[in-house]
Amino acid sequence: MRLSTMLEIARAHGVTVPASILRLSGMVQVQDADPLTFHNFLEKFKTLRLFYRSPEVIHRITREAIEDAARDHVRYLELRFTPVALSRAEGFPLADVVDWVCKSAREAAQEFGVQVRLIASVNRHESLELAEQVAWIAAGRVECGLVGLDLAGAEADFPAQPFLGIFREAKQSGLHLTVHAGEWGGAENVRQAIEDFGVDRVGHGVRVMEDPGVVSLARERGTPFEVCITSNYQSGVTPALTAHPFPAMLAAGLNVTLNTDDPSVSRITLSDEFRLAAEDIGLPLDVLKGRILAAAQAAFLPPDEKEKLVKQLQKELQ
Repeated sequence: MRLSTMLEIARAHGVTVPASILRLSGMVQVQDADPLTFHNFLEKFKTLRLFYRSPEVIHRITREAIEDAARDHVRYLELRFTPVALSRAEGFPLADVVDWVCKSAREAAQEFGVQVRLIASVNRHESLELAEQVAWIAAGRVECGLVGLDLAGAEADFPAQPFLGIFREAKQSGLHLTVHAGEWGGAENVRQAIEDFGVDRVGHGVRVMEDPGVVSLARERGTPFEVCITSNYQSGVTPALTAHPFPAMLAAGLNVTLNTDDPSVSRITLSDEFRLAAEDIGLPLDVLKGRILAAAQAAFLPPDEKEKLVKQLQKELQ
């Protein structure tokens, strides 16, 4: 969410927030002086939940997220959203929230010329009943561009195991799966995501490097990793940006891709992540181009659409 949009929503809906953009930024974006912990990182999302006050607000923030991605030259975007978070402030029905996001994303994709698909996310700290509702709703909206189900939240405090049955059923219904694992938990969580959940991709997964056996498993399966360098540093996963295991994961033959996590919370764009990977971590340009194509190959798209996307990107990257 844009800070300027948050201030406008606050004024229109009586949300009590600081009148200064700088002070508001401290509540919803990671600051240089913040403690680099997952608790601080997740705390920003609690404040964000206060702003989802109307269908018009949800439409606006969906549209603006896609507009911002298009301005950053994103060609294909898989936008995660958490229906429970969007519904909580005003008690909106979950199905309505999902429909509003689907409609807004479809319209914005056409307006800004970017291909968009959606991933519904559920949190580990929330109930299985809510997760089951979201999965059921999502499974009925594949034709609307909702292509995946994600498990996120405080990995260090809440296990993934209780959600296993829901995710297996979601996969059988035609949804793709991605699970945050190996971010604030160890490599065993990556193994669980791959072997038990049967994920199509792993969210983050950087702590896979702690276990050579899990590295071998992920390499043999070709499991794509959704790596977010800045987020991993800000949430305390890695002690420094330059110490990030992205190069080591590449050297180990893992299928890593580069992503933003949350652009507003981390105060970045995808271009920032690629600049960081090139200039601070020292990855060559041809390697980064290869990771863009790897991301396209890992897209939650039918084979013909995926092939078309890869060819488009190959042409642009020449």
